Amino acid sequence: MTADVDGLVEPGFEAVRDAFIRNFAEHDEVGAGFSLHVEGHKVVDIWGGVADPSTGRAYDEHTLQLVFSTTKGATASCVNLLIQRGLIDLDAPVATYWPEFAQAGKESIPVRWLMSHRAGLVTVDKPLSLDEVLAWDPIVEALAVQEPLWEPGTAHGYHAVTFGWLLGELIRRVDGRGLGQFFHEEIAEPLGLEFWIGLPESEEPRVATLLGGIAQDPAELSEEARALYEQFMGPESLLGRALTLNGSFAQSDWNSREVHAAEIGAANGITNARSLSRMYAGLAGPLEGAPASPLYTREQVDAARTTQTSGADKCLFFETTFGLGYMTSSPFSPYGGAGSFGHAGAGGSVGFADPDNQIAVGYVMNQMQQNLSGDPRTRGLIQASYEAVGAPIAFA
Repeated sequence: MTADVDGLVEPGFEAVRDAFIRNFAEHDEVGAGFSLHVEGHKVVDIWGGVADPSTGRAYDEHTLQLVFSTTKGATASCVNLLIQRGLIDLDAPVATYWPEFAQAGKESIPVRWLMSHRAGLVTVDKPLSLDEVLAWDPIVEALAVQEPLWEPGTAHGYHAVTFGWLLGELIRRVDGRGLGQFFHEEIAEPLGLEFWIGLPESEEPRVATLLGGIAQDPAELSEEARALYEQFMGPESLLGRALTLNGSFAQSDWNSREVHAAEIGAANGITNARSLSRMYAGLAGPLEGAPASPLYTREQVDAARTTQTSGADKCLFFETTFGLGYMTSSPFSPYGGAGSFGHAGAGGSVGFADPDNQIAVGYVMNQMQQNLSGDPRTRGLIQASYEAVGAPIAFA
């Protein structure tokens, strides 16, 4: 497929545009955007393709995109701000701030484990309807009484959707504001972002339609492949239960207005590439047009990107590394520079900061590929970006 590509490409960054165009020809891109900041200055901001194939609506500079777990970086940023302000102690029990959490053997789980996927709360046993999940209180109450699925602190496993409610409720208990409001007032507005966790209805017509998904149709697989798929991704697997919250979510739900309007801090952030890149640039360094940046002190940047968890992931079955709510750069999450931190989303999207090289990246798309990180489309874009800057890349 070929696509009309438009936007900003400063001299010296033409190879980034070329890599973006190649994604349409070689990786089945449908509609996407990519943005790159260097030293707080936007040097690439491009978009192209189709936002909604059913109508032919173009993927343009006004298009917004749901970014799945790339949302986790925004939610983690809120908690890191509260840590920086001295309002949250990483090593204090979560129950210090959220007393109801101290049930079913969770009274000693520290905030640090909650942020680094070591709490053992990847799903809930209580059956919940989609409406109950979107209403916030029912899922938060279910998490408060949930017994961990493994002994907290002894292992880690990707909290695919529960991460957002766990950290979001912590924010609400400490600050009084809900996650969406806190993020909007403390991060999105100061940095000038078009990024929402809980999309206003007025912005809904701008959202691109998600296509495909990371799940496969078992009927299309061989018997051997089907057995392997069921083991790792089936509804009874830990990852399958984590991704769907024991069946509360279906893939089609993510294109609905109801899901877009809710606050799912692990999965339903809606933004564009320039805002994603701009957020990470403004967290870690001075940002053009944002006098309040950087939002983090250098000490908080280093704390946020210090790996807290590494090794085999009980849900993802790969070796994953997490800092304070962010993924740190690794072969599973190849963000470029070794000191990078950020988050990817199911199907391809990603945002990250590389403070050592003063680089920030944002990539969004509507055609999901069957991956949770390390998408070939982003690998090419990141490599071209680092080569243009002349910065060393840890994971090509």
